[in-house]
Amino acid sequence: MRVAVIPARGGSKRIPRKNIRIFQGKPIIGYSIECALRSGLFGRVIVSTDDSQIAEVARDFGAEVPFVRPAALADDHAGTVEVIADAVEWLLDSGVTPSAVCCIYATAPLVQQSDLKKGLALLESGNWQYVFSAAAYPAPIFRSFRRNVHGGVEMFFPEHAESRSQDLPQAFHDAAQFYWGQPQAWATALPIFDHHSTVIEIPRWRVQDIDTEEDWARAEDLARSLIGTHQPGAPHDLQAEAANGP
Repeated sequence: MRVAVIPARGGSKRIPRKNIRIFQGKPIIGYSIECALRSGLFGRVIVSTDDSQIAEVARDFGAEVPFVRPAALADDHAGTVEVIADAVEWLLDSGVTPSAVCCIYATAPLVQQSDLKKGLALLESGNWQYVFSAAAYPAPIFRSFRRNVHGGVEMFFPEHAESRSQDLPQAFHDAAQFYWGQPQAWATALPIFDHHSTVIEIPRWRVQDIDTEEDWARAEDLARSLIGTHQPGAPHDLQAEAANGP
């Protein structure tokens, strides 16, 4: 059995109540739950939360909330791997041995079923412990710089000050949508960002991490342009609507 786990703690600070805030007409967590259920990939879709209101919303959308996340895993320092490991431990203790576990973020309204399926295919190839969504940086990170204490600029990689962009390797960042993992990798807290992992590349025009109010506004702009205002019962997949980009 494949299991989706959607982590959604109640104490988000930068955007209060972020995981159930209304996004394009419905609680944002609803998009992740609906995508997981409609994909047909999962025998169970579980929300890991410490919050009764989030639990109620999750159940309304069809997810299970079979346990309360421990307080020690619901603060600002709890990592994704540790939270999913806790869910895997609960499954094993309940007599369920999953064949694969996918963490889907609660604030990933642009996640697509087709990408989840591609990720699963890569995981089931047997070559990887994790497969997750990623996007390419729009500019070469090796030409990046910062401001120093005097207001001037300093390059992070001064050795590439004269390098041509086309001669620099492409760099990627986490798209913050989903992470497929082998159950044992989660259970042993194996790090995700390492050589035993690979990625499904997501186009930059449908990736927006949501950590600030500005991020939220940009994500809503993206959603309006890509999927429009949510219509109850409409399939949550952008493939048909956005096959050729925005």
